[in-house]
Amino acid sequence: MALYIGLMSGTSLDGVDGILVSIPDDYSGGKLEILADANVPFERSFRKQLMQLQSADINEIELEGEVANTLAHKYAENIKILLDKAALSPKDVTAAGIHGQTIRHRPELGFTRQTNNPALVAELTGIDIIADFRSRDIAAGGQGAPLVPAFHQAVFGSPKTTRVAVNIGGIANISILYPDGMVTGFDTGPGNMLMDAFIQERLFEPYDRDGRWAAKGKVIDSLLESMLDDPYFEKAPPKSTGRDLFHLGWAKRHIFLTETDEKTHGADIQATLLMLTARTIADAILEHAPNTEQVYLCGGGALNKHLVNTLRHLLQAKIPSLTLESSTALGIDPMQVESLAFAWLAHRFTVRKPGNLPAVTGAKGFRILGALYPA
Repeated sequence: MALYIGLMSGTSLDGVDGILVSIPDDYSGGKLEILADANVPFERSFRKQLMQLQSADINEIELEGEVANTLAHKYAENIKILLDKAALSPKDVTAAGIHGQTIRHRPELGFTRQTNNPALVAELTGIDIIADFRSRDIAAGGQGAPLVPAFHQAVFGSPKTTRVAVNIGGIANISILYPDGMVTGFDTGPGNMLMDAFIQERLFEPYDRDGRWAAKGKVIDSLLESMLDDPYFEKAPPKSTGRDLFHLGWAKRHIFLTETDEKTHGADIQATLLMLTARTIADAILEHAPNTEQVYLCGGGALNKHLVNTLRHLLQAKIPSLTLESSTALGIDPMQVESLAFAWLAHRFTVRKPGNLPAVTGAKGFRILGALYPA
């Protein structure tokens, strides 16, 4: 039995989620013992810097270096909170898996970039740090994402029925978990990203709590259909995406093309962005897992009641017997799943087992993911 930390800061840019977990060396699946969790939020100014790095800018290399160092200190702060909560010291932890902050994801060009300074985190914490999980898969011809389906199979899979795990972070992705252990999965498109960006610009709110603003609006059919025409949604898996494609500017191009008045119809646009997320997730499940009857949600989107109800309605209209619940029903808080996945990936690296799934990412084969920065 060994202790691992997983840290995740995703495309929502809201902060660092951390988890401290006990994982047996021979772990092959099932429930894991969580010892502590923690969140370190990002300040508005830091989020602005991260957003700056999403596109080319003047002196961006220096800005990335500064951001990486700030992020490293936030990772170290999260680790300290976890250790204090569990009354442990750094020597008690085998390793910490750190995702970094994605600022470019261009697998079609053979690279992905996660801003990070794992050497500094190792220096600040006295713990072995494992980072850079995506590039090895891309080097093997894969998308480098999504990486969570292998973990989803380990903790959510059932030997009796096909299940679908849906992670709704900034980007949404699905993992189709077959009873024989086979897994497929891919990014379906925007999760919370566009909804968050629009409400931040219009109402200066960090996110649409429970989808309340969207619930006040009416879906604009012409805008929805325009966005659904994006070629990404018709592209066959394996596929992955991010802010390089789906960002507020992308949404505004469609708003302009459909002559939608974004000032007058703010709530209607938010309702349409929410429906875009729900439709693309539902369409992906109905096309690629039409026989599933169990769907489990994780990520921040699992807390958006209006989004969850909309997704449930879309799925049950086609599969009336389908149940849709949060991952809490399987024993894991929806906000803990991604950070737990990176603790699991750190464990896989430590025991020298592959962390990717070629059927998901399109890589040439199974690969050990990550790079070690010793304490």
